[in-house]
Amino acid sequence: MRISTIQAFNIGVQGVQDNYSKVTRTQEQVSSGKRILSPADDPVASVRLLQLGQQANKLDQYDANLKAATNSLTQEEATINSINNVLQRVREIALQAGNGALDQDAREALGQELVEREEELLGLFNSQNARGEYLFGGFQSQTQPFVKGPDGGYTYVGDEGQRSIDIAGSKQVAINDNGKKLFEDVLNVNRVVTQEYSVAPNNPNKVRISLGVVEDKAKYDSSATTIPPDPANLPESKEGIFYQSDSVSIEIGEDGEYTIFDGPSVVPLDPENPPVGRTPLASGTIVANDDQSYQIRFGGVVVTLDGELTEGDQFQITRGAADGGELVQEKRSILQTVAELRNALETTDDSREGKLDRRDQLAIAVQNLDNGMNQVLSVQTSIGARLNVIESTQDENSEVKLINQGMTAELAELDYAEALSRLSFETVVLQAAQQSFVKVSGLSLFNLL
Repeated sequence: MRISTIQAFNIGVQGVQDNYSKVTRTQEQVSSGKRILSPADDPVASVRLLQLGQQANKLDQYDANLKAATNSLTQEEATINSINNVLQRVREIALQAGNGALDQDAREALGQELVEREEELLGLFNSQNARGEYLFGGFQSQTQPFVKGPDGGYTYVGDEGQRSIDIAGSKQVAINDNGKKLFEDVLNVNRVVTQEYSVAPNNPNKVRISLGVVEDKAKYDSSATTIPPDPANLPESKEGIFYQSDSVSIEIGEDGEYTIFDGPSVVPLDPENPPVGRTPLASGTIVANDDQSYQIRFGGVVVTLDGELTEGDQFQITRGAADGGELVQEKRSILQTVAELRNALETTDDSREGKLDRRDQLAIAVQNLDNGMNQVLSVQTSIGARLNVIESTQDENSEVKLINQGMTAELAELDYAEALSRLSFETVVLQAAQQSFVKVSGLSLFNLL
């Protein structure tokens, strides 16, 4: 077979170039430490490395989100701790104010401290994080959530949202709590309106009914619909009655007996000619307490009667409206509870009526503060649970990172022993190709002339 000079030359040059390319590629692998220099080197591994890189970027973002969530929840937890401390002090003031030995000046001093505590709570409710976002504004993180009006009342202008952040592929964690749930929607024990109708209104020691207290929420909220048809077989209490007729009336009978009727009181009441058509719901005998007051419980509500009871005296208990109107008493905000406690200390005097009114207000304030603290503590427990989720997710993400790093190293990193051995072999081959090319290119018929 004949081989032209140009053909032999081209074959030799191609061989040198191919071997030089292999040596150069191996040298680049050794210098970079990477097995794959381009997708063409290993298409399947290149796709897998791209996926691992994208997952690594996501994990980095999740790490940043976890840090942000931890910072936000830690700050919220610290703020709630401060709020609990203030509420505990307000509760101590309420209990201290119940001391009958305190005079008006001492009560006003306590009221002045409540002014400061009230302002402190308002500031804590409007706390901001390091980014200037309000902790308790819901989604409205750039708007101050609690605003004090010119009348001294408080308005929540945030929303009921809860911001969340991604911390894993299919996992989110809430990083705040809205102020409406925390500080506004607190159950109010004084959810009923009471009124007395005395047959002896001019008696200095006339009978008086206290503010009503809902002591059994389940019974009060019950939706029972039947009314006992047999007045001779009355139950001790009738659940859910306040949601049927909105009110009940208590009538004092002979020898300290009382009967509770469905519906409002009928006034004026003539003991000799009682009204007909009313449905009795319960009855009993009044027994005096140690302080000579009387308590009656019905439908989850307890009221206290003070003064001289007279046959024919009537008392009415009316359910407060759930929303709208002047009798909105289903919920009472923490700030409103503190404000009303302060007002009771500043305005009530040492008269009989003033002392009884202060007693009622203090009792309601203590129970409402307990409800508020329990609500805040429940959210604090939720924050602790979320922080635990964040901690466990950080561990999970760290483990995934380690696994991905191992897979990336296996796919992309160079085996130096194999690469250096290959480089030595390819260098020898390149040198052989160069030498053979020199000898072959020197072959010519002109050398034989």
